[in-house]
Amino acid sequence: QIPVGTEIEGMNILGLVLFALVLGVALKKLGQEGEDLIRFFNSFNEATMVLVTWIMWYVPIGIMFLVGSKIVEMEDIVLLVTSLGKYIFASILGHVIHGGIILPLIYFAATRQNPYLMGHSEHPDALYFISPCSVSSSATLPSMIKCIEENNKVDKRIS
Repeated sequence: QIPVGTEIEGMNILGLVLFALVLGVALKKLGQEGEDLIRFFNSFNEATMVLVTWIMWYVPIGIMFLVGSKIVEMEDIVLLVTSLGKYIFASILGHVIHGGIILPLIYFAATRQNPYLMGHSEHPDALYFISPCSVSSSATLPSMIKCIEENNKVDKRIS
């Protein structure tokens, strides 16, 4: 018998990451000849970040209409509001505990520096990063990279 569903169709992410790594090393080894392709990939990355930023400006509108259509279909609005309120409270409490206590403790243990001063200089609108609407870290990546490079003087190759 041949088992059905044992192979997963899809992209080989590990192979893609390995190829990108080897290509990056090869381009750096080429020196000046590889700089044109490196500049192309940097420009492509910048364009992709702009597209992600545009998309994330319109995602809340789409989500609002998706949630609105489900609310209209509901029969018991009171049950919906109480359930949603409990979920929002649990989500905010989890974000406060994780972002306000756990992560600063890890940062302090690793660096012996005040984590709250680092967080302030790192990203002025960090609340957007932890908001439930931004479920994708890709949405905040462009602004986080910019703030890390400008405010904390981290080299672009590292960020």
